[in-house]
Amino acid sequence: MTAPETHPRIIVGVDGSDASIAALRVARAMAEPLSATVEAWACWDVPAGYGVYLAVGIEGFKYAAHQVLQQALEEAFGELPAFVHARLVRGKPGPVLIDASRNASLLIVGRRGHGSFVLGSVSSTCVSHAHCPVLVVHAPEADGAGDTGQASALTGSPDPVA
Repeated sequence: MTAPETHPRIIVGVDGSDASIAALRVARAMAEPLSATVEAWACWDVPAGYGVYLAVGIEGFKYAAHQVLQQALEEAFGELPAFVHARLVRGKPGPVLIDASRNASLLIVGRRGHGSFVLGSVSSTCVSHAHCPVLVVHAPEADGAGDTGQASALTGSPDPVA
């Protein structure tokens, strides 16, 4: 008996930031030639002091995360490719994405840290603890300064004129 054929699975952490939208685009560019599936994961949770929220309901937090996920997918792709699947997961992003990485070929997250050399807390946690390779994607610069064209090849954007 042969083992069932498995396709690579790429998980992308999505929070609606420019970096996470760029991460979705990079995932698409990597997935197509690999025949991989892409799972766009948006995490939501109830803030600290949840007792007050339980009284008024927590569905608003889930709904807001769902809206962020849908808007990010729309901005990244327009029409959702068949191999991209959206997942809305309750929990803190770092631990949720680390757990998801156990069954992934690649985890892609955006960098939201402050300053040019500091990762955000989620991307730093994922790099340190994931069970698969992690790719950290920077948000595109507004003016295009510093673009070497390498990201353009992955995202399909035109190369800057030298």
